[in-house]
Amino acid sequence: MFTGIVEEVGTIKNIKRGANSAVLEIAAETVTGDLKLGDSVAVNGVCLTVVSFDSRKFCADVMHETLDRSSLAALRPGSHVNLERAMPANGRYGGHLVSGHVNGLGKIASIKKDDIAIRYTISAGADITKYIVEKGSIAIDGISLTVTGVDEGSFSVSIIPHTAKSTVLYEKKIGDIVNLETDIIAKYVEKLLGFAPLSSPGDSSGKARGGAPKKESGVLTREFLLENGF
Repeated sequence: MFTGIVEEVGTIKNIKRGANSAVLEIAAETVTGDLKLGDSVAVNGVCLTVVSFDSRKFCADVMHETLDRSSLAALRPGSHVNLERAMPANGRYGGHLVSGHVNGLGKIASIKKDDIAIRYTISAGADITKYIVEKGSIAIDGISLTVTGVDEGSFSVSIIPHTAKSTVLYEKKIGDIVNLETDIIAKYVEKLLGFAPLSSPGDSSGKARGGAPKKESGVLTREFLLENGF
């Protein structure tokens, strides 16, 4: 797990491409300080496993699934990337809970100065924006940010100059593609709400566990919960 607080901006030194895979060689100094083989590092928000390293660089394998679902396929030697080591159990959660599993891609629709801040509007499909709420958290290229507004086709974030200059957002332009990871809790809630309450083994009374009537439609709704005292 990660927190979305970028530790360092690294540079892609080399990419070895296979038919449907790649090995990234990334120049870095901060995150290599205590690396071990098999450690996880978020690269532009994508959790990758360290397969080799020294004090100035590390290498990570990227499989077909990751290339298909993230912007890593577009990286070239010289590209800059956000880097964050996995969160230690005794560390501080300065951002929010980030898994490093990208939900999809967004496109920068606008960049506007807002006094000391910079407001980014990101276009994204409804399959992404349905998990985003105003004042909730979103990870953009692995950066933990607060949502300032959202509609069906886009959302916006406002960032301070320090965040922009300490991450790859400083280099981004309108039309650039970014990795998006929504709040992990929303996805679990959605799935759980899609299941009907389960009957107890051998129970033919039509009651769900805990004595509530079993819902037949297969969809758990707010109305059903209210009717049954939740």
